Amino acid sequence: MRDRGPLTSLRPLDAKGTAISLLLSALWGANPVAVKIGLAYVPPLRLACMRLALGGLVVLAYAWTIRRLGALAVRHGEWRALWSVGLLFAVQTALMNVGLARTTSAHAALLINSYAIHTVVLAHFFIPGDRLSPAKLAGILVAYAGITVLFIPDLSWKSATLAGDLLVGASALLLGERTVYLARAVQTIDPVKLLVYQSAISGGSLLVLSSWWEGGVPTTWTLALGASLFYQGAVVAGFNFVTNMYLLQRYRPSALAAWFLTTPIFGVLVSAVVAGDALTPPLLFSTLLVAAGIGLTTRRAAGPATC
Repeated sequence: MRDRGPLTSLRPLDAKGTAISLLLSALWGANPVAVKIGLAYVPPLRLACMRLALGGLVVLAYAWTIRRLGALAVRHGEWRALWSVGLLFAVQTALMNVGLARTTSAHAALLINSYAIHTVVLAHFFIPGDRLSPAKLAGILVAYAGITVLFIPDLSWKSATLAGDLLVGASALLLGERTVYLARAVQTIDPVKLLVYQSAISGGSLLVLSSWWEGGVPTTWTLALGASLFYQGAVVAGFNFVTNMYLLQRYRPSALAAWFLTTPIFGVLVSAVVAGDALTPPLLFSTLLVAAGIGLTTRRAAGPATC
């Protein structure tokens, strides 16, 4: 039996956690569309750096509002975790943006959210009590099948989007790892501190890479770019990250991942509204599969934590 610690207090989702998870899913779902809009005016790494800078400022403003700036002081033994999450976030974000520049927002909305599968598997090994039961696995796989229903018809080795799809898929793998890592780190490190240093370290790393790789590529400042940056930075990297930390402090990562599987559905709906894409039968069918998978997973997750 594993030793009990702070992570054993993580609980299944309740009504409040479910509602917040769905709100974050809707906001995250639109993020690939916002990134794709921004990429028309600025190269991928620079766009990521701008997003993280704005997100970091939002988190700092939040810390000042709740009088938590003093929590930013780094204690002995915390630097390793802060650098790890910062560099991991830098690589994950870079892969997503570079991949999005080479694929469609619809593909990205589907692929990036495959991180939920990685989260559940990793949580089984690294989060005490968050076991990968047959029922939980079945629910996640059914929901993930709903995502693949939309993606598989367009998959081809000759596809012009293949390179971008692979990069976004790699980003999803790192996102699953980062979700579990944050769930562990947030139990011992102040969440505001994690968010601020995550933004600072990853943003600084991407600034260096962008200066070296994208130095000759200009930025075209437009209203559309400003709106894209505000959404990515203030809404997603600011509000969503702060709220996600709140969830990770209280709920099991695998249970959260089940509800976050609705994110690609929201993403496709936003694509339909913004880009005029049709709500096709495969989309409606995938929605039913995702809903069924969530039902299976959350019904199982309602039980008590085990050792």
